[in-house]
Amino acid sequence: MTPYPNLLSPLDLGFTTLRNRVLMGSMHTGLEDKAAHFPELAEYYAERARGGVGLIVTGGFAPNKTGWLLPLASKLTTSAEAKQHRQLTAPVHEAGGKIALQVLHAGRYAYHPLSVSASSIKAPINPFRPRALTGYGVRKQIDAFANCAALAREAGYDGVEIMGSEGYLINQFLAERTNKRTDAWGGTPEKRRRFAVEIVKRTREKVGEDFIIIYRLSMLDLVDGGQRWEDVVALAKEVEAAGATIINTGIGWHEARVPTIVTSVPRAAFTWVTGKLKPHVGIPVVTSNRINMPQVAEEALSSGAADLVSMARPFLADPEWIRKAETGREDEINTCIACNQACLDHAFKRKLVSCMVNPRAGHETKLTLAPTRRVKHVAVVGAGPAGLSAATALAERGHRVELFEADDEIGGQFGIARKIPGKEEFAETIRYYRRRLEVTGVKLHLGKRASAAELTGFDEVVLATGVAPRVPSLPGIDHPKVLSYVDVVKHGKQVGARVAVIGAGGIGVDVSEFLTHADSPALDLDTWMAEWGVTDPEAAPGGLTERKPEPSPRQVYLLQRKKTGIGSGLGKTSGWVHRAALKAKRVEQLPGVSYERVDDDGLHITVDGTPRLLEVDTVVVCAGQEPVRDLADDLRAAGVPVHLIGGADVAAELDAKRAIDQGTRLAAAL
Repeated sequence: MTPYPNLLSPLDLGFTTLRNRVLMGSMHTGLEDKAAHFPELAEYYAERARGGVGLIVTGGFAPNKTGWLLPLASKLTTSAEAKQHRQLTAPVHEAGGKIALQVLHAGRYAYHPLSVSASSIKAPINPFRPRALTGYGVRKQIDAFANCAALAREAGYDGVEIMGSEGYLINQFLAERTNKRTDAWGGTPEKRRRFAVEIVKRTREKVGEDFIIIYRLSMLDLVDGGQRWEDVVALAKEVEAAGATIINTGIGWHEARVPTIVTSVPRAAFTWVTGKLKPHVGIPVVTSNRINMPQVAEEALSSGAADLVSMARPFLADPEWIRKAETGREDEINTCIACNQACLDHAFKRKLVSCMVNPRAGHETKLTLAPTRRVKHVAVVGAGPAGLSAATALAERGHRVELFEADDEIGGQFGIARKIPGKEEFAETIRYYRRRLEVTGVKLHLGKRASAAELTGFDEVVLATGVAPRVPSLPGIDHPKVLSYVDVVKHGKQVGARVAVIGAGGIGVDVSEFLTHADSPALDLDTWMAEWGVTDPEAAPGGLTERKPEPSPRQVYLLQRKKTGIGSGLGKTSGWVHRAALKAKRVEQLPGVSYERVDDDGLHITVDGTPRLLEVDTVVVCAGQEPVRDLADDLRAAGVPVHLIGGADVAAELDAKRAIDQGTRLAAAL
């Protein structure tokens, strides 16, 4: 018996069977771009296959040079390249898994001057204007997709995924927004669909009947000029008739101004779209986006919305996700919290992809937690992200670990972050570590502020004591209306109807979002859709409508000394979401501010040489942090080896990615 009978049941495709209903969605790691990295990529896939994934889809490989995402990026165009790919497919098969290669042509998203598209229309997120394909060029692109699929079969893949969504080349042919052609490949919905259908048809002819063809179909473009629902349904039927085995769900273009996968998006927010399409086709359909725990996946399947679920980042976070679900260890799953900090932010900065909550992702061959040859008695002080990662990884290696935390609960800054609207997922990481402490046998001391004298008997001491809020030198800083962000978010101190937030870094932005929501925020799907203007695609092409954000219960001013744009230092793929959310809540954002004083009248500031009084009831200080490392000198004086990690090491901007990575790497080295 299992609580996940649908999720864990096999799927018979006729010529082959998937061992469960889980597809590991495509995630471009950067390891695909050079064959020299294939041994690392092979272990990355193999570890997920050993973890039980039914079908793995690789990161995108271009079918020719015009389709490169970047110059010299991943492609599969020759038999020599196909031979190299066997080192990826063989380990997956040895682990009992199946793997499909994603064929992705970037179209106008290609970041190089060779880019091509349906029409010569520049993407708003790319400086390069694509060349419009000729009729002959269109046919050559179709051949390239089919040839790439044939090479994938030669390389030992079980199938391919044809990338027809997210605003890439095929999607560009489908939408009137980017296809202004009047020839056989544009001008009407039927002609715009022809490119996608011909690719599937030619691919099936090339690979034969016993090969998986997944078509990634954009069901909700979320851009102006997107596809009408009737055209999406027609495409699905035509793709099925052309030979697709499975239809996967694609949501949104990269240039869309609606978030689709960040942590503030409700779980399984788009399964309803897949469910809307499913009755129109006879082949299995996959639902995707923000599915991160077994119960969420099971509900999507049991509701009849889909036949499979696709998850990409959850397998960065935990390669054993399936095995843990199978064996009733859901509480041990290291949940993807959709922060994007080490995955998508890295990808768009041309860095190798990893995972904030699992730094081993993408580094499986280099960052190992092998059993220690010499057991040490290690004290870890501080149970925030850095201390938790260090303590559990050390214990996993076999060290005897004691963890000291002055607070009455673990979590540190994550305990504060989880109270921010849209960051409730951070509680999952705390839950994971709470269980991990039990499984690895770490001795936990809560409500215990360890002294240097108590720590001198340990072989090693890891100081993960975190940070304390910085108190700026400002006349009136001790006024009753002044509070720190810890007072407000963690301790629930009363805040007035008019609030000034001093400091517009990540914490200042989070606090502003906290203040602009009701006292008990919840990730309600209907409210979220209204706030971001998402609607039924039958009601509006592309599923895009007017935004109707709920009004803020407070007037909030967000201030910073720097003259640069507020929020410019936030994550590349999530910062725009926070900025748009604050704008929708009518937060007044003021850069280039000099702070003069706080008094009964409010906060006195100067902006561009002009004095101004903000008549606020509360001033919330988010002006940075200071490292807490007072134990270090006494311990070193006593001859105890001391290691500083997390905020205790660097407190300039709180960085959980660095903290967890530091803790894990220190544990691997001790």
